[in-house]
Amino acid sequence: MTHYRRSLEAARAAFDALVPLEEPLVRAADAVTAALVSGHKLMLCGNGGSSSDAAHIAAEFVCRFVGDRRPYPALALGVDGGLLTAIGNDYEFGDAFSRQVRAFGQSGDVLIGISSSGKSRNVLAAIEEARRRGMVSIALLGRDGGFTKSAAEIELIVPGENTARIQEAQKFLLHVLCELAEEKLPRE
Repeated sequence: MTHYRRSLEAARAAFDALVPLEEPLVRAADAVTAALVSGHKLMLCGNGGSSSDAAHIAAEFVCRFVGDRRPYPALALGVDGGLLTAIGNDYEFGDAFSRQVRAFGQSGDVLIGISSSGKSRNVLAAIEEARRRGMVSIALLGRDGGFTKSAAEIELIVPGENTARIQEAQKFLLHVLCELAEEKLPRE
């Protein structure tokens, strides 16, 4: 079997493992929708590729995903290099997201923390801070959930060992979350 076909089979297996996540994904989309409709915001965080996914999804809510509609407030916490390096220098990188949640988060907001390993200490710290602030916390994790498992109110754990396939499945879940939310969000 060629590398391409092995990768395709691994992707199919990763997507097949998502079937049990339908109910928590619907709950996550409902939580995001409820927050945005009531004037609250969505915050997202992750490291590396997960940070890029967080920025991508924030843009989908501020701009649009499929249909034309009003913008909704969504912030990706990993996009401000000056802020991240200031927090990392003056405090520590483990505080990079939790300090921003503390600064910008309010009760009623939603935080989505993304980690393909489930072992990102700064994502865990952000989820813990969000819960302290009365925010809805959603963890989008990979592998077995790592030490972040059970930290959030809503969990979406993509099982597997291949980081690339986990990230692809996580991106799919984030896109479906956008679709579900956009179906219910007011256009104006």
